[in-house]
Amino acid sequence: MLPDDTARLRAAVAFVREHDTATLLPLLLPGLRGPELESLAPHCRFAHAGLLLFPTDPQDLRRQLGDCGLSVDTPSQPSVVVRERLARRHRRDLAELDVRILRPRVQGPAGERRAVEVFALMVPAHSDLEGIAAYERARDHEAHLALELEHPDPLVLRGLCAVLARHGARPDGGGYNPHEDGTVLYFTTPAAGASGYRRLELYTPGEHRDALDDHLRDHLRADPMERPDADRPAETLLRLLTGAWTTQALASFARLGLPDAMDPHAAISTRELARRTATRPENLATLLRYLTMLGVVAEQTAGSEQTAGSEASAASKDEETFRLTQLGALLRADSPDTMRPLALMYGGPFYQSFAALDHTVRTGQPAFDHLFGDNHFDHFARDPELADLFDRSMAASSRMFQPLPAHPVITAAAQASTPRTVVDVAGGNGELLGRILTAHPGLRGTLLERPHAIEAARRSLDAAGCGARCDYSSGDFADVPHGGDVYVLSRILHDWDDDRCREILRHCARAMPADADLLVIERLLPADGSPSLATAWDLHMMCNVGGRERRAEHYARLLADAGLELIDHSPLPLEAYVLHARKAR
Repeated sequence: MLPDDTARLRAAVAFVREHDTATLLPLLLPGLRGPELESLAPHCRFAHAGLLLFPTDPQDLRRQLGDCGLSVDTPSQPSVVVRERLARRHRRDLAELDVRILRPRVQGPAGERRAVEVFALMVPAHSDLEGIAAYERARDHEAHLALELEHPDPLVLRGLCAVLARHGARPDGGGYNPHEDGTVLYFTTPAAGASGYRRLELYTPGEHRDALDDHLRDHLRADPMERPDADRPAETLLRLLTGAWTTQALASFARLGLPDAMDPHAAISTRELARRTATRPENLATLLRYLTMLGVVAEQTAGSEQTAGSEASAASKDEETFRLTQLGALLRADSPDTMRPLALMYGGPFYQSFAALDHTVRTGQPAFDHLFGDNHFDHFARDPELADLFDRSMAASSRMFQPLPAHPVITAAAQASTPRTVVDVAGGNGELLGRILTAHPGLRGTLLERPHAIEAARRSLDAAGCGARCDYSSGDFADVPHGGDVYVLSRILHDWDDDRCREILRHCARAMPADADLLVIERLLPADGSPSLATAWDLHMMCNVGGRERRAEHYARLLADAGLELIDHSPLPLEAYVLHARKAR
């Protein structure tokens, strides 16, 4: 006989009261002990045990909580992850499954503040949901233990994921909950574990999109049937066909200045936001509801946060209010890592060119050239505003550059006894070169670019405080400056076909002294065909510039044809890589 919900809840409460982080981890991950356990435990804490209950109504849920000595003093929140998992597992519409989250407090063995995370799906007597309840009680798919990061550091999060994987934990889904601004990564722990729980939740405040995307990609690679709508092809195709709507919704969000008029920490009513942005409230609400589905904004529950704006504060209780999420904040013009220029570019000229993708596939000619009558470099060069937007859109992906100043080649140049020079070939507005020179005050830089781009780069590097250590060279790839110590080609080769790439690399090789290094930053196509941003960009490059993404061995052949040798390659953020090459010996 299966235990009833109250018995299951009582067992979860007892488990939370008995265990702490140091005793729990070896139960979950057999083999985790000694120094590795000691280094892991301080970064996370045992936060809660979770389970899914099926009360008949809210009164029944309160009775179950009371029978276990639990009380809840905060409103329930909507579930995102568990609701979607139930919908996929039971082929039900999301609208049929109102799953709520409550977290009644429980004390740990030393009085620590913990909780039991209760997911509640109301199942009235004789409801067609009773079958779901019986199935889930028998299998307890959603029962789990949760570790919470003490500090929301992306590097620590990735390190914890690596340790879990090393000890047999497998990715098992996850998501971002905009209602709580938290990222959840689920794992299945080894069957040999002794905790009685097979699922582990790793929770960290904030939105960690890169880590979440990698985690979900690993999960889908192991079990493709867990892909949303995997067993419902019509729904899958319909969602794919509406992808263009997402691009334009994000671009419109940025063009209308909505992110800049919103606050991540305070909600704003549609009426007040419409007043600030000169938009129509009814239509604005429709756009915001769609963006809520994407996680760009979050609909604010009444009374949970202060509402921004005097008019919004006086708004009726039934008026929709929204706040900006961490994801949406990337579209603010004043964000240090703003991606607004990318939204405007992908929702503008590049969006238009994709309408003629079939022309590219049929003829081999870039759709951009077909639509605009010229290649995109010349087209942008003739329009200063468009050229500036393109340069800023390239800089908007600058997160991939963050680890580059610490690359061993750059570090060695910075530590040399005599001043060394980094040559950035076609370096745009100087974003990457500025990062390198700022990190290493002893280095000098040279930037090769088109005349109109050099002025923007000069302003950018002067503002970064390193302009005095930088020289500027106006020209094309044939004008690569000689005598540098480190040469950088960042997102250049994917713009061109193989013949042009060989030509560019030969220009670099001729300019490089015998002991100089070349760093090439590109996305690499996966060798195993797994999902990748590089595959999407391969299509983008073909359609817009006639270029392509490549695998590592393809770049190795191109380098060899130019008299260069690929030494190694290492990953960067946003699924990019840095390839290190030198002259062949």
